[in-house]
Amino acid sequence: MALDSSPLRVEVVSADGLIWEGDAESVIARTTEGDLGIMSHHEPFFGVLVPSAVEVLSTEGRREIIAVDGGFISVAENRVSLLNAYARLAGEIDQAAAEQQLNEAQLALEKGDVSTETMQKYHRASAQVRAAQKAAGRH
Repeated sequence: MALDSSPLRVEVVSADGLIWEGDAESVIARTTEGDLGIMSHHEPFFGVLVPSAVEVLSTEGRREIIAVDGGFISVAENRVSLLNAYARLAGEIDQAAAEQQLNEAQLALEKGDVSTETMQKYHRASAQVRAAQKAAGRH
């Protein structure tokens, strides 16, 4: 009996809509439990994502890097869904602007501003910087 080698179906959805969708060989995502590598026919899983750069290796051999500011990951029936309030493809990120936003948020945090808005700005900028660096080959 031959093993089914069908690819993963991956979709990344943010509050703004569908960010990326396609077939993939693998997905690497960071959860509260650590890094998770997912390949075809992974066992069902549900987890909480942390702000990070998700990596998707498409069936066409393209490496898609996506900044996420948290959210959830669901794996079932050879399908991976990443649901986030915010997600952005690395190719759409202005790294200099993201680094500036990260510096501003870090300064605000150092001054004691732990408001929801400042934390959100910090997490989004941090994820964008990581994604841009990973896409450029600098982890």
